[in-house]
Amino acid sequence: MMKNNNVALSDLLQVFNLVTTQGSKTDGNYEFQGIKAWHDFDGYTCFLGYKDLTLTLLFHGRYTFDFQQQETMDAFLVKINKLLALAS
Repeated sequence: MMKNNNVALSDLLQVFNLVTTQGSKTDGNYEFQGIKAWHDFDGYTCFLGYKDLTLTLLFHGRYTFDFQQQETMDAFLVKINKLLALAS
């Protein structure tokens, strides 16, 4: 697991919101343009998923990335930047 401070928390939360409002819902998970979003039972911890990557958005503004392939991380960052451009 690695911590990455190169992505603004506000951007990640905006992507989470976009996926949950624009995406299709299946079994409590949302999916939009290949990115999945879900949260734990109380809503305090939110997750974004893409291929082998899971981003955990923790309470008090912390977040962590867990992934197997650097290429997945790079592709995820490209995808979220495209989503942010759509949202603005």
